Amino acid sequence: MSGGARLALCSMAATLLAACALLPLVTPATWLLQAAFLLAIQTGVGAAARRVPLARPLTIAAQALVTLMLLTLTFAREQAILGIIPGPEVFQQFGLLLQTGGEDVGRFAIPAPLSEGIRLMMVGGVLVIGLAVDALAVTLRSAAPAGLPLLALYSVAAGLSDGGAGWLWFLLAAAGYLLLLLAEGRDRLSQWGRVFGGAPRMPGPDTSPGAVAPVRTGRRIGAVALGIALVVPLGLPSLDGGLLDGTGTGVGSGNGGGGTISAVNPLVSLRDSLNVDEDRQVMSYNTNSEDTQDLYLRIVSLDEFDGTAWKPSKRAIEDVPGTFPTPPGLGDEVRRTEVETRISASDSYAQDWLPMPYPASQVGISGKWRYEPVGRTLVGDHGQTTRGLDYSVKSLIVQPTAEQLADAPEPPGWLRREFTDVPESLPPVVYDTARQITAGSSNNYERAVKLQDWFSLEGGFVYDTEVQVGSGSQAIERFLRDKEGFCVHFSFAMASMARTLGIPARVAVGFTPGSPESNGTMSVGLRDAHAWPELYFEGVGWTRFEPTPNRGTVPEYTRSDTPGTTLPEPGTSEEVAPRPSAAAPSTSESCTAEQKRLQEPCASESPEAAITAPDDGPPWRQFLLWPLVGLVLAIPLLPMMWRMRVRAVRLGTHGRTEADAAAHTLAAWHEVTDTAWDFGIAPDESQTPRKAAARIVRLGHLDPAATTSVHRIADAVEQVLYAPQPRPTPGLADDVHRMTDSLRASVSNGTRLRALLAPRSAVRVAWAVSEGWASLKSRATARVTTLIRRPSAGEGSG
Repeated sequence: MSGGARLALCSMAATLLAACALLPLVTPATWLLQAAFLLAIQTGVGAAARRVPLARPLTIAAQALVTLMLLTLTFAREQAILGIIPGPEVFQQFGLLLQTGGEDVGRFAIPAPLSEGIRLMMVGGVLVIGLAVDALAVTLRSAAPAGLPLLALYSVAAGLSDGGAGWLWFLLAAAGYLLLLLAEGRDRLSQWGRVFGGAPRMPGPDTSPGAVAPVRTGRRIGAVALGIALVVPLGLPSLDGGLLDGTGTGVGSGNGGGGTISAVNPLVSLRDSLNVDEDRQVMSYNTNSEDTQDLYLRIVSLDEFDGTAWKPSKRAIEDVPGTFPTPPGLGDEVRRTEVETRISASDSYAQDWLPMPYPASQVGISGKWRYEPVGRTLVGDHGQTTRGLDYSVKSLIVQPTAEQLADAPEPPGWLRREFTDVPESLPPVVYDTARQITAGSSNNYERAVKLQDWFSLEGGFVYDTEVQVGSGSQAIERFLRDKEGFCVHFSFAMASMARTLGIPARVAVGFTPGSPESNGTMSVGLRDAHAWPELYFEGVGWTRFEPTPNRGTVPEYTRSDTPGTTLPEPGTSEEVAPRPSAAAPSTSESCTAEQKRLQEPCASESPEAAITAPDDGPPWRQFLLWPLVGLVLAIPLLPMMWRMRVRAVRLGTHGRTEADAAAHTLAAWHEVTDTAWDFGIAPDESQTPRKAAARIVRLGHLDPAATTSVHRIADAVEQVLYAPQPRPTPGLADDVHRMTDSLRASVSNGTRLRALLAPRSAVRVAWAVSEGWASLKSRATARVTTLIRRPSAGEGSG
C-alpha cells in the first residue's frame, strides 16, 4: 500500500474515532455505520483524484461534490434530479430536515431518538469533518492542523453529553489523531529511503549501538503526551469543568463563588420535558398561602432581546445565600406577605433551572446549585437538575396598589438603559402600535395596563397553540397582523412594546399555579407551562402582567379604574381552571371574544417560542440557489465543452503560411492522439509519429481512407520537425475529421458516449493546472529566497 493511501485510511479512521464521541447523544447508533460507508466513498474519491493526479483544489472540489451527491441520494432522493443530482428542492429538503433536527435536539433528552433530521446532522457533520481532515492531512500533506476539525467534533459531543464516559471518547479521539500523525511521519520518512531500525536489545560482539527509530520515538512521545493529558487534570482542581471533566455540563467553574451562566435559551430545557403528547404531573407543592392564584412558579427571566428571540443574558453566578437580599426596587411602604412553599419534583422532570415563586427570600435545597442575583434564580451546577428533588422556598407575595404603581419614579439610569434596549431590526409597526394603544396615558402604569388590556380583551387576538408566526425580525409584526398565537407570542410582544415606550421589561418563563388536589396539594402539569412579561416600577420592583387571554390570572393591581381600561373589577377575578385530562387535546382550541370576556378556559400550551419556524421573508435564497444549481448541473458537462473548444482551436483556419505551418501541423497531430485516447487508445510518447500512426490504425480498426489520413498527418509532423524550411500541408483538419468518423463507427455506443461526455484526454486540464500551481509556488519561493538573501543597505563586503 502506498504512503498516500495509508495516510488516507488513517485520516478516515481518525474521523470515525472522533465521531464515536457522538454515540451517547443518539440512539440507535446505526447512523455511524452509514457515516462510515459514505466516508469511505468520500475518501476513495480523494485517493482516485490524487492518483490521476488532479490539482489539490480540484481534488477537494471533487470530494465536496461527491459528498453533496451522496447526501442527496441518502436524504433527498425523491427531490433530486435522477435521484442524485441536487436541485432547488433538494436544498429545501435539507433545510427542512436540519430545522426539524434542531427542534428534535431541543425537544428530547439525551439520548435522543434517531429522527431523519438528527441523522442528517450527524452523518453530514461527520462527512464535513472527514472532508476537512482528508484535505488537510492527505491532500495538503499537513496532518498537524487536521487536529482542529477533530477537536471541534469531539468538543461538540463533549459539550452535549453528560460526560459519564468522557475520558473514553477523548482517548479514542486522541488515539485517532496520534495515528494520523504517525502515519504522516512514516510517509515522510519513507521518501528518504528505508526506515532504519533501532539498536538490538542485546548487543553482540559484532553489533554497535544504533540510532533509535524515529517512528518508534514518535510513538513513545505520543503515548507520553496522551498519558499526561489524561493524568495531569486529575491532580489539578483548577481544571475542573474542562473537556475532560466527567461531572457533566457545569455552568460554574471552580469551587468558589465565581463563574458565569451562559445565555442558553431555557425554552430548550423546558422542551426536554414539556413537549410531549400527553399531560402529566411534573411537580406538586403545599403552601401556607391563603390564595394560590398569584403563586406562579417562575423558572428564569429572559432579559436580552436581539430582535429574533428573548433569552437570558450571560451573568455572573455565586453561591446560594442563606437569605436572599431584598428584591431590587421594592420599597418599605409596599404591602408584602411572606409565605412558605414545599415543592416536590417528579422523577420524570429534569430541569436545570429551579422553579420557585418570585420573589424568593430563602431556599432550602440539597445538591449543587448556584445563585444568579439579577434574575434571582437558581441554576444547577455541573449536571444538577430538579429530578426527584424536594425543596422548600420562602417567598414574598407583593401587593402594590394602583396608586403606588402610577406614582412610581423614574428607574435608575443603568437599569433603564439595559432593560429598555431594543434592536434596530425591530419593525416600526411595533413602535407605532404601542403609541396608538397607550395614547392619552399619563404614566407608565397606565401604559402597561392598556397594553395588557389590548392583548387580552380589546385587540381581537385569538389564542391558538398550533399557530406558527415565523422567527426572524418580522415575527412580532406578523403576530400583530394575524392576531393569533399563544403565551410566548403575547409575552414577547408586550415586553417589546413596553421597551419601546421606555418601560423596563423582560419575559419570565415558568408555570401557572396548577390545580388543587383532594389531598390539599397543588398539582402542576405539563400544560401549566407558561410565559409572561415582567415590567419594572421603582418602589415596587419587577411586576407581573398577564396579556395572554384566559391563561393564569390577571393581577389584582391591574384591575383598577385606570382611565381607558376595561379590565374586570377585583370581585370578578377568574378561578384557576382545572387542568384537562391526559386524553384531552392539548392544542387546536381557540378563544372567541365572548370566551375571553367571560374568562372561560381555553387550551394551554408548552412555552415553546416561534423561534424555529421558517421566516417567510423575501425569496432571495432562490436567486442564489438557481445559479448554484446551474453550476452543479454544468460540472459534468465541463470535460465535453473543454474538448469541443480545444478541437475547434486546433483545427481552425490557420497554418496557411510557412511561419505557422509547424504550429498548425503539431496541433492537428495532438488532436489525432487525443481523439484516439478518448476512444480508448492511450498515447505512447516513446514512439515516433509514424509508429504511433500505425498503432492507432491497428488498434482503432480504421478504414482505408482514415488510414491514409492518419499517415498523412504523421508524415506532415515529421516534415515540420526535421525539414530545414517547414511547408504547410493543406487538408489536415479534414484528415482528422475523417479519422474521428472512422473511430466512432468502429466502437460501441457506450464508448462513443464516454468519448463525448467524459473524454479521457480532458485530464490534461488537471495536469496543466497542477503544473501551473507548482510553477507558481516555485517562482514565489525563489522570489522570497531572493528577498531574504538580498543584502541590506548598510552591509558591505568587508
